[in-house]
Amino acid sequence: MASVTKSMLDAYPKSINLDRAKLATVIDTLNACAQACTACADACLSEDDIAELAKCIRTDLDCADVCTTTARVLSRHTGYDANVTRSLLEACATTCRACGDECARHAERHEHCRICAEACRDCERACRDLLATIS
Repeated sequence: MASVTKSMLDAYPKSINLDRAKLATVIDTLNACAQACTACADACLSEDDIAELAKCIRTDLDCADVCTTTARVLSRHTGYDANVTRSLLEACATTCRACGDECARHAERHEHCRICAEACRDCERACRDLLATIS
């Protein structure tokens, strides 16, 4: 089943300078990562050792915000600027790596951190894959 993202990109009436299928996959991955990070931060707030998870919560929230912003900008194509896209994808990949690393530190004790770390790794990879296609 095609995602709404893919359907919207396919319906875009003008040319898009990126592969639409790859772009849709990246946008969906960004949104999934943002959701995982938001849920992980909330789960961390419910843990007994919340003080030990302060950096994880902050990193989760930063990652969710960066992923959401990147997904929104990648969804717009009127006035497309490859330099902006590259910068956002780089920032997002860096943020996802930091968040993935932080969540991985807690993954053995907290399943939500393990799931979030995996989502961050997937998102970092997707951002770097799309970056490699931008000239």
